[in-house]
Amino acid sequence: MEQKLVPIGVSARHIHLSAEHVAILFGEGYELTEFKPLSQPGQYAANETVEVIGPKGSFAKVRILGPVRKGTQLEVSRTDAFSLGVNPPVRESGNTAGSAGIKLRGPAGEVSIEEGVIVAARHIHFHTSDAERFGIQDKQSLRVRYGGDRGVVFENVIARVSPEFALDMHIDTDEANAAGVANGSYGEIID
Repeated sequence: MEQKLVPIGVSARHIHLSAEHVAILFGEGYELTEFKPLSQPGQYAANETVEVIGPKGSFAKVRILGPVRKGTQLEVSRTDAFSLGVNPPVRESGNTAGSAGIKLRGPAGEVSIEEGVIVAARHIHFHTSDAERFGIQDKQSLRVRYGGDRGVVFENVIARVSPEFALDMHIDTDEANAAGVANGSYGEIID
């Protein structure tokens, strides 16, 4: 029986911006510039950063991930949320309804968003061919075992299947630190 191994990527705090918010924060007509490509095709870490300001604390130089999106979304770890003084829900990317709000500051302006702060639910991006090979369905809840010195089983890992994805599991920095996971590690889907 084939082992269902998947690379694990550690996702640090970052933000996705709408075109409207890019214009407010960086100036009308501004376009994000690529710093480096990410594991998912067409996605990149931008050269640009913003300051994120919460009721209790702030983070300077939070990396923007491009390209622009329909809605602005800040993804943080639970530890980041405590530092900022917000209480975001654990959600799938894009599901920001009723989530926490935050203030953003860029070189050209500021904007306060009423919602859009989440702790991203752990998930695996599957290319359609990988999902077929592993027998995985979109939105399926999975368990993934990571060995290492502090072995752990990640529960409730959401499968996201698309022909536009590359195989990659995403966890946040709190989860990675607790389990001793580094970028480039592999986990095994166990069910």
